[in-house]
Amino acid sequence: MWRKYRTVVEILQAMVIVGLPFVRINNQSALRFDIEELKLYFFGTVIWIKEFYLFLLLIILFLLLIAYVTTIYGRVWCGWLCPQTVLLDFSSALAGLSRTNPYKKEIIQKAILVPLSALVSLTLIWYFVPPAETIKRLFMSKTLAWFFLIQWAVIYAELALLGRKFCTSICPYSMLQSGLFDNDTVVISFKERTTEHCMGCDKCVRVCPVGIDIKRGLKRECIACAECIDACISMTEKRGIKPFIGYTGRPWRLKNLVLGLIVLLFAVVLVVMFNLRPEVEFVISRDPVAPVRNINSYTYSLYNNTNKDYSFRLSVNSGFIIIGNTTVRLKPYGSTKGKIMVRRTGNNSTVRFTLKSDGVKIQREAGFL
Repeated sequence: MWRKYRTVVEILQAMVIVGLPFVRINNQSALRFDIEELKLYFFGTVIWIKEFYLFLLLIILFLLLIAYVTTIYGRVWCGWLCPQTVLLDFSSALAGLSRTNPYKKEIIQKAILVPLSALVSLTLIWYFVPPAETIKRLFMSKTLAWFFLIQWAVIYAELALLGRKFCTSICPYSMLQSGLFDNDTVVISFKERTTEHCMGCDKCVRVCPVGIDIKRGLKRECIACAECIDACISMTEKRGIKPFIGYTGRPWRLKNLVLGLIVLLFAVVLVVMFNLRPEVEFVISRDPVAPVRNINSYTYSLYNNTNKDYSFRLSVNSGFIIIGNTTVRLKPYGSTKGKIMVRRTGNNSTVRFTLKSDGVKIQREAGFL
């Protein structure tokens, strides 16, 4: 029963992770970090490296969400959504289609992991380089080709050699969960009843992917995959009794409500901060040394947070004249930097720069030596 639900969730998760790099919003990747320009395309907007605090807030929100879900549902991530669990489940299911002995099935599973690991390696690259460009550059760039091959080998070695041992020994989330659990967290537990005793078939132990005996109590290694529950149901149904193993806990309680409100509040604050960002950011500063008397040079930077194409006209207040070109072009989700020279014709000591385009007007001030 639970395996069917878990399979559906795993398939949906795999489709989202592999398919997301192909999703485009406003002619750009829905989610991709551009290494060359140091910016993150994020569902119709862009986050520049100078806005690193937004990255930190996103990471904090992700960690809060993990802590919140773990407090309620335990290690549901490990058994239902973890990419390692999904890959091992897929390869095991495909290997199980061949009706052969367990030893040969293990060999087949490791062989299936070869193309799956390659797909994972490609998918990770797609979150930095668009898929179509990745395929082209894979055969032209030695750096990208070697990165793909080394990443492929590491992923395969981790899945084929470590496998479930990673979950029980190295995984930091496994170690963290003990500090997030409480008495009401939803976990898998065994309850032996006085009138109906466990049959002692040990089928729950044999199907456990991490090799624990749930009858001896909950272990840190448990990934909450519910394989033992399905095994127990398959045996107890024949006797017409309730299974001895099942999910227990209270997901809805005051503590979880408070934690949920905190996570929701943090998410709302993050959304508001995103929406408060201007469509175009204009930064200008005076260079420390004046080239000649009554002439100063200024360095400016423009950042476009939208998919609009802008052509700006740059002007200054009275008492100053811009020397050179006053037109600035800004591409969608693009940035540009440049220098301008300003000559003073009056007695003002502050220059007010005005950047103007259709529907956009930005003003900044800078001193004059």
